[in-house]
Amino acid sequence: MNKRVKSNTIRIIAGQWRGRKLPVLDSPGLRPTTDRVRETLFNWLMHDVAGATCLDLFAGTGALGLECLSRGAKGVQFVESDKRVAEALKANILTLGTSDSASVLEQSAMGFLACGAKTQFNLVFLDPPFQAGLLAPAIKLLHTNNWLGEGAMVYIEQSVSDPTLVLPSNWQLYRDRTAGQSHFSLYTV
Repeated sequence: MNKRVKSNTIRIIAGQWRGRKLPVLDSPGLRPTTDRVRETLFNWLMHDVAGATCLDLFAGTGALGLECLSRGAKGVQFVESDKRVAEALKANILTLGTSDSASVLEQSAMGFLACGAKTQFNLVFLDPPFQAGLLAPAIKLLHTNNWLGEGAMVYIEQSVSDPTLVLPSNWQLYRDRTAGQSHFSLYTV
């Protein structure tokens, strides 16, 4: 009897690396954003990615940031606390030959945000581990420490069972949707 083996890859949806599959670690809690959700999100962002400076917090596989690079983002800062996962992401960046426009910091997202903005980002991805209680503090630090450029967009992915978020008053919901156990939203700042 043939058993299906779970594929440990992510696929770039569009752009210069369209269809490219990259290996990812099988690590507890690592939950890459699905192709379906990424396709919807990047349809929403169609005119906002090219030339953008992006921040992929809680980067994990880096699927969101890598998709941005494939679609012409100016640069992506990945932040990942797990050493093994960060090393795998660095390897994928080298494989794609994009190390000049991407960097991976191996540290906690909260530690990164607490340091205060050295640069401002146009596009930020917040997809922390579900039920870890990290989303609300990350949003607060993004806002209070001046990480967001004028007109920035913030993507949030959370469990459908997570409590409703209290967001800064200048964040406006652009679009949102639910897919399976994930609720994902895009805000303009």
